[in-house]
Amino acid sequence: MIRRLTAALSALLLTVTPLAATPATAAPRVAADQVLTWTADDDITRYKSAPTQAVAGATTIIWENSAATGNTTGMPHTLTFDTTTEGYNHDVTLNILASPFDANDGRHQATVTLTPGRYRYFCSIPGHSQMVGELVVTDGGGGGDTTPPTVTAAVAGDRDQDGNYVGAATVTVTATDAGSGVDTVEYQVDDTSFQPYTQPVRVTAVGDHSVQFRATDQAGNTSTVGSVSFRIVEPTEEDTTAPVVTAALSGEKDSDGNYIGTATATLTATDAGSGVATIEYALDGAAFSAYTNPFVVTATGMHMLHYRATDVAGNTSAEQMAHFTVVAPPQEDTTPPAVSATVTGERNDDGAYVVAATVTLTATDAGSGVASVEYALDAGAWTAYAAPVSVRAVGAHTLRYRATDAAGNASAEQSATFTVVAGGTDACPESDTRATVIIDGDDTGVANADTGDGCTINDLIDEHADYPGHADFVRHVEAVTTALVTGGTLNKRQQGAIVRAAARSDVGA
Repeated sequence: MIRRLTAALSALLLTVTPLAATPATAAPRVAADQVLTWTADDDITRYKSAPTQAVAGATTIIWENSAATGNTTGMPHTLTFDTTTEGYNHDVTLNILASPFDANDGRHQATVTLTPGRYRYFCSIPGHSQMVGELVVTDGGGGGDTTPPTVTAAVAGDRDQDGNYVGAATVTVTATDAGSGVDTVEYQVDDTSFQPYTQPVRVTAVGDHSVQFRATDQAGNTSTVGSVSFRIVEPTEEDTTAPVVTAALSGEKDSDGNYIGTATATLTATDAGSGVATIEYALDGAAFSAYTNPFVVTATGMHMLHYRATDVAGNTSAEQMAHFTVVAPPQEDTTPPAVSATVTGERNDDGAYVVAATVTLTATDAGSGVASVEYALDAGAWTAYAAPVSVRAVGAHTLRYRATDAAGNASAEQSATFTVVAGGTDACPESDTRATVIIDGDDTGVANADTGDGCTINDLIDEHADYPGHADFVRHVEAVTTALVTGGTLNKRQQGAIVRAAARSDVGA
């Protein structure tokens, strides 16, 4: 296809005769005072190299679009001088088509006469509209030019993973001069001897190499010698082994192993031979696509990921698969727990609880789950609920309670009220009648007063009863003494002495 396109364009462009220019040719010819070189490769958006400055006078133009300059596909390009756009010189008409497949192997030469001013050049093939540039031509006085040309070199060719050139390397030298213009360009390979540079230099000998280069302008200024170094290695044996490719999935997972909200897939391939060229994937039966970066899957449901890799030698790995499921994130929990209280115990005809009342709290949460349940008896502090609460202090009581879930939602505070009375006329027939309140052998110094119904303070504290733990006993003493303070039997100071003795004791421990 490229050869047919080149032939067609050649037939079209051969009808254009340069004005003030000799026809393009590949045959050797006597060079003009000035040589300007344009090159191109596979790119259709820019010339690979192009001069920007020149001096007026006879000029040899070299236009090369060849395999040596990097054209590996046979893509044709033209070098066309603009003869219509205002603001540019129109005295040179040049329209040369070059292709690696033409009779000159893509290298053409023409002689023109440049005048001071600006020339605009471009590629006239449709689709190559961005290949455009300007050439500034001075009057060539050159008397004050003391600046040598700028000269650079680029190395091209197939390279292995270590950066060595496989089989051959091509060195392209480019020189520019904003003053009097470039006169000559020279090069040498491995310190042999300098010779004129007319086209890219191809080096094929295996080993380490250095190419030196320099340029001289029309005023006689010569640049310092530059150099590029590289190594050429033998072509490797044919690669017949496909790459190794793996897939890794990441993201937050639930207890069933499903990905919550999103799953990220990362593909990795290695190849010890010619190297990895491409990685491809197909998700849920879609066509294979080129993999460049990890991708995120957000659609809920089960997914199937197919993947493969191809190396530079064209070996493709066996297609592999990975399956996973994405589920929707749970909805945010904004509902507090439901909590209730149940009071149990023996009751008299008035509904009061005889001797003791037991309060059991129950909390449920359908969202994130119950995190904590708390209660406060009468004027006591909030306490974590762990087991049913036994209230033995005679009198009216209020037990407040609440619950919080794992999302931090707290229920509204609720309460249960009840009354505890002594059992019978003499609630404590075997009453503790010691003179002072004594807890676990610790004498508080507080009078062991009769609280009514034949029970003393020591009877109500009941240090010999069974308690789930020491903290439960201390809370029981706090509740008993709080009721006695409310009823006027104790004052705050006396209550504090009794509660501190209870805290120091081992009761319930």
